[in-house]
Amino acid sequence: MARESTTREGVISGVSPDEPLYMIGVAAKLCDLHPQTLRMYERLGLVRPARGPNKNRMYSQADIERLRQIQRLTQELGVNLAGVEVILNLLDKMEKMRQEMEAEIQRMRRLVEEQARRLENYANSSNQ
Repeated sequence: MARESTTREGVISGVSPDEPLYMIGVAAKLCDLHPQTLRMYERLGLVRPARGPNKNRMYSQADIERLRQIQRLTQELGVNLAGVEVILNLLDKMEKMRQEMEAEIQRMRRLVEEQARRLENYANSSNQ
């Protein structure tokens, strides 16, 4: 049986960051927050945990990182929750744009490679 290992940052290797792993009590302890705070963040739409059987909130590693980010913004930088919402929405949009740009770069790279192959094949056939 393959054994999962945990890195120093608490990330479980071999598990998707979006895999729901932690019940609310565990997630709260990992973030040093009260479970009621996690419920409030969910009500405000700052975090969206999955629901397991019995409707239990299940937090993924990505959710834990988002909660830690909220905690940094509010506690270390003094941002209020309305500001946190704006910041997180902007960061989400930036990540989506980064992924779209990366996909476009890959598409363009494939087109350039295909055109280079065609040009090479044309040059080779005209030399014969």
